[in-house]
Amino acid sequence: MPRPRIKDVAALAGVGTTTVSVVLNNVDGVRVTAETRQRILDAAQELGYSSDPIARSLRTRRTRTIGFVSDVIATTPFAGRMIQGAQEVAWRAGYLLVLVNTGGDREVQEKTVRELLKRQVDGVLFAVMYHQEIEVPSALATVKTVLLDARPTDGALPHVVPDEHEGALTAVGELIGAGHRRIGFATESLPVPAASGRLGGYTRALEAAGIPFEPGLVAAEHGDTPGGYRAARRLLELPEPPTAIFCYNDRMAMGCYRAAAELGFAIPADLSVVGYDDQDLIAPALFPALTTVALPHYEMGAWAARRLLDLIEDEPREEAPGHLMPCPLIRRDSVGPPPR
Repeated sequence: MPRPRIKDVAALAGVGTTTVSVVLNNVDGVRVTAETRQRILDAAQELGYSSDPIARSLRTRRTRTIGFVSDVIATTPFAGRMIQGAQEVAWRAGYLLVLVNTGGDREVQEKTVRELLKRQVDGVLFAVMYHQEIEVPSALATVKTVLLDARPTDGALPHVVPDEHEGALTAVGELIGAGHRRIGFATESLPVPAASGRLGGYTRALEAAGIPFEPGLVAAEHGDTPGGYRAARRLLELPEPPTAIFCYNDRMAMGCYRAAAELGFAIPADLSVVGYDDQDLIAPALFPALTTVALPHYEMGAWAARRLLDLIEDEPREEAPGHLMPCPLIRRDSVGPPPR
């Protein structure tokens, strides 16, 4: 069956081909009644007509294509919802998202951006696996760009990152609200923005509750399960151990569970635990299920795509280049009152 043409749509709708072109290509400044517009759209849908994207790009100088350049997000199920959020926003606006995973290799990143520019993408979402400050590839200087889960070193480009400080404040506030006054923090030893932000939220929550900050209740290790185990062992073997531990992420919380079991601490009867990230394969699978703070991956991806589309469409927005995305608390079963 031959592909339907614009004159077929015009014949079915009872209008001229010029009117069909105006409606289907959203040409500005031409008046078409709502009834006629709907009749044309219905005819195009009935016939299965779609405009030629190459011809449209030559006319509008836009390809309606967005590049999504990431380090390892595409191969990491935990952060994949960033892609989903961006893709759904782009698709609803009539844009195609082209995803490229670079493995974090700087040379590959530069080459990838140059290749996307050769294909005349309208903009680029540049995303990283975890909240960090980055030096943006030089090739991005010539295309509209929004950073996702990253801050530029010069602070100039639009970007969205999780509100680490408020998320930690919420997590520790949950423990304080349950009655805990001696709260440990198992944190990441690397100097990354998430670690400093979550430490700031931890100390602020204690201060707001009138609880003195004790450096000995902060144990820094590598932010994985073995690191969480080592940090929790150090905290739980103190002469006066904490009754609750806030963990930098869910992987460290999993290590904390193991340390607690080895030392005879039942969760949450003897020890309450709160994590961070809400990883699907960890937080709800632990026993008891882990109360944690969710990283808003989907919401960050959607925000970044909307911001990029505004830049592409030249829609002015009066706001700071950086946006902090709230991190909600997910209550499960790992928090209870302190033991008597």
